[in-house]
Amino acid sequence: MPAGLVALALGGFGIGLTEFVIAGLLPQVGRSLDVSEAAAGWLISGYALTVAVGAIALTAATAGLPRKPVLTGLVVLFVLGNLLSALAPNYPVMLLGRIVAALCHGSFFGIGSLVARRLVPPERASRAVAVMFAGLTVANVLGVPFGALVGERWGWRVTFWAITGIGAVAAIAIAVLVPGWAGKAAGSGGALTGQLRAMRSRQVWLTLTATALGYGGMFGAFSYLAYTFTEVTGFSTTDVAWLLVVYGSGLVLGNLAGGRAADHNRDLTLIISLAALGATLAVFGLLASSPTAAVILVFLTGVFGFAQVPGMITRVTDHAQGVPLAASANVSASNVGNALGAWLGGLAISAGFGYAAPLYAGAGIVLAGVGVMGVAVGGAR
Repeated sequence: MPAGLVALALGGFGIGLTEFVIAGLLPQVGRSLDVSEAAAGWLISGYALTVAVGAIALTAATAGLPRKPVLTGLVVLFVLGNLLSALAPNYPVMLLGRIVAALCHGSFFGIGSLVARRLVPPERASRAVAVMFAGLTVANVLGVPFGALVGERWGWRVTFWAITGIGAVAAIAIAVLVPGWAGKAAGSGGALTGQLRAMRSRQVWLTLTATALGYGGMFGAFSYLAYTFTEVTGFSTTDVAWLLVVYGSGLVLGNLAGGRAADHNRDLTLIISLAALGATLAVFGLLASSPTAAVILVFLTGVFGFAQVPGMITRVTDHAQGVPLAASANVSASNVGNALGAWLGGLAISAGFGYAAPLYAGAGIVLAGVGVMGVAVGGAR
């Protein structure tokens, strides 16, 4: 395996930690900075909205620059954002740190996937991209629960110091291990114009909308799982770490199974996985007070939540004629959904509907996604 791929995977691991670890730390951060649950939720929503904008804006702005220094610079930006979070004396500085870190997210994965493909022969391109994204998967399965455990034992700031260190190592690794020829200039402004033209397809926008709603439903529930587990199910705060391992294991299984199923019948896989996710979240809301049911249902939430991801990515890029901007747009759409879900979940809690309310809100969002995907599939036929 090329060393450059390992460096890219390490960067993906750090970025994955930054995005998701906050969910397990949200109660601690909220208490420490003296803000409400809804305000604490904006540490997730603000991050997601910044990713949504930054993914497309930075990809477009750096279209003609060498990719290796761009990737290194993005990870340096990530380090600075997490350093701000670790040092934050108050909520506004914490939110600023989250926003700064989020700027690099979408562009790193979009540009990094192109560099990863150049590090291997053409017939191994997909596997190279999978290695890079493995960092994100590992962050969900091991890193996020570990971060929550570290935060519980030594305080949430220690978690962000650890992520800052990982980012610094990743920046050095990319600068040293990724060969310059793999990150040559990405193209011209004319190429960007062509990409924008390819993105005009109605199917592209329907798929992006379904992506946003699918992610929104899952992460709207995920954002407040720590509250659900501790306030509704009755788990202790120390249990949150291993419960997130269960959730992350579901993500891994769902991603693999969803990719295999999508190769056989992509549209049917997308509709079934979205419908199953909506049903799982609704049942989870009903049975959240049962510890056994909560463990099973959080696993299934991960399975069905990520079963849609491979198919959504290939569908949007196929209908966009394979242009790179489509991958960035998919990241943007997913994070718009993350922000929507976290915002609605926070509103539901603030309105007094209880800490299981984000699960019902998520189910409703996903149901809308099923409808959009049905329209897209019908239109494609």
